[in-house]
Amino acid sequence: MAELAFFTGTMDCGKSTLALQMDHNHASRGRVGAIFTSHDRAGTATLSSRLGLVIGAVEVADDFNFWHYVVDALTSGGRIDYLVCDEVQFYTPWQVEQLARIADELQIDVFAFGVLTDFRTRLFAGSARLVELADRTEVLQVEALCWCGQRATHNARTVGGEMVTEGEVMVVGGTDSDMLDAEGAGDEMGYEVLCRQHHRRRMTAARAKAAALSPDVLPFEGGALR
Repeated sequence: MAELAFFTGTMDCGKSTLALQMDHNHASRGRVGAIFTSHDRAGTATLSSRLGLVIGAVEVADDFNFWHYVVDALTSGGRIDYLVCDEVQFYTPWQVEQLARIADELQIDVFAFGVLTDFRTRLFAGSARLVELADRTEVLQVEALCWCGQRATHNARTVGGEMVTEGEVMVVGGTDSDMLDAEGAGDEMGYEVLCRQHHRRRMTAARAKAAALSPDVLPFEGGALR
């Protein structure tokens, strides 16, 4: 039986690297796959990892039809044994439902990779539908770390090192470690992974460095809880 598997975690936890490894492992055993992505940091029709690995992929726009793509390929004499789908948080629920149909009716494995929540800590629509439909959902074991050293659980959007909680949901950018250091951030928009405590307090690495804080400082100010 083919399966629809969802691999998820925060930014920086190696999802795209695992997607590339998954494709390599299956291809090395003679299986033929198709690779898809959406809004990759490296550009259109590209699946890339922060380790520097890059491969061509089919770009998934909002009107892309997975079912038609796969059926057309098969009826034209092509072969597809599995799909690798990266950045699935940007897929529409309708497209995720097509992936489930492909696994069920065409018996083609679908390996999906993406983050669960946006910078506002709300579920992406595509990821939410995958959690509802996937045969299995796996949280990746490579833990991304907050600046304090604790396990990162939330994605934060930053502008000049300051966390922001408003704006367009779909704005592609690198993590702070990909871009600029805390002192040279300027007005650059980026992303940072934080533990829940520091996400709640909007305490980014830049703010912590500026205030000379350590992870052990209690959230008190003027004798009162913040």
